[in-house]
Amino acid sequence: MSRRPDPTPFSGLTPDAVLTAAEDAGLDPDGHVFALNSYENRVYRLGRRSGAPVVVKFYRAGRWSDAQILEEHGFATELAAAEIPVVAPLTLGGSTLVHCGDFRLAAFPLRPGGAPDLDQTDARELMGRTLGRIHAIGALRPFVARHSMRGEWLGTRARSTVLASGLLPDGSRERYARVSVELLTQIEAADVGACRQIRLHGDCHLGNILWQSQGPVFVDLDDCMNGPAIQDLWMFLAGNPDEQRRQWSELLAGYERFASIDHGQTRLIEVLRAVRMLNHAAWIAERWADPAFPRAFPWFGEARFWDQHVRDLMEQSALLDGSVVLGF
Repeated sequence: MSRRPDPTPFSGLTPDAVLTAAEDAGLDPDGHVFALNSYENRVYRLGRRSGAPVVVKFYRAGRWSDAQILEEHGFATELAAAEIPVVAPLTLGGSTLVHCGDFRLAAFPLRPGGAPDLDQTDARELMGRTLGRIHAIGALRPFVARHSMRGEWLGTRARSTVLASGLLPDGSRERYARVSVELLTQIEAADVGACRQIRLHGDCHLGNILWQSQGPVFVDLDDCMNGPAIQDLWMFLAGNPDEQRRQWSELLAGYERFASIDHGQTRLIEVLRAVRMLNHAAWIAERWADPAFPRAFPWFGEARFWDQHVRDLMEQSALLDGSVVLGF
């Protein structure tokens, strides 16, 4: 029987422990450590006596294997070698992944940048251009150790996690169970796994992108996977159908300079939105024993959140049932 992961795997990661691990990894810390926003892992800005500050990432135990993390690092390094603006890990002692006691860590260059504003002139075209370059490299070969967007990754595990969490109020539990089954049936019918799958960033939202004067810089490939290209594109679309059509054309103006996409994948946009809705709630539920999560998502334990979440799932199911297509 497999042992359940420790729900508080970072309890021993004190500032002194961070500095000791950084010293052991050869980073030559100067004693200045600043915690950065991160929930799944723990991430710090680290000052160094000899060299520029770096970002040090401590991986959550039990989530990814060493092989999966090294495959993430290899993809980022491959992209950076092609002069694509992706933050790749540093090599420390011959590897990009370092074991220090109970922890595994990686270090990355500290990159400046602001929050993206996709309403700026040409911003979506620049985003599409960069994603096209990423996908052109990603299509060369698949990941071997990392997962693909099939099976339990499309919501079945998420549903089980939420139902077993004990967080669902009695008034929402039956409705969640019913609508989540309906959504899973609709997701399965869409046959996401039948699409061509390539190596992707996987969690391509604005929080994982820095914006510089020359355009986007992609960070945090922690959720990279094999999947359909549309997975890295759909989260940049928002608003009514006319607005989304315009945004899609702007993305493609840049994207198709470097990569091609089956336009039929646009039928998956609302399907993948449903998958994300299921998976995001399950992610928080699964990590609820980690003190960082109740602090970051205090509303998650309230009945009103679950009531709204169930309503949102019902609306999404109705949208899928109506076979709404944006007409890209």
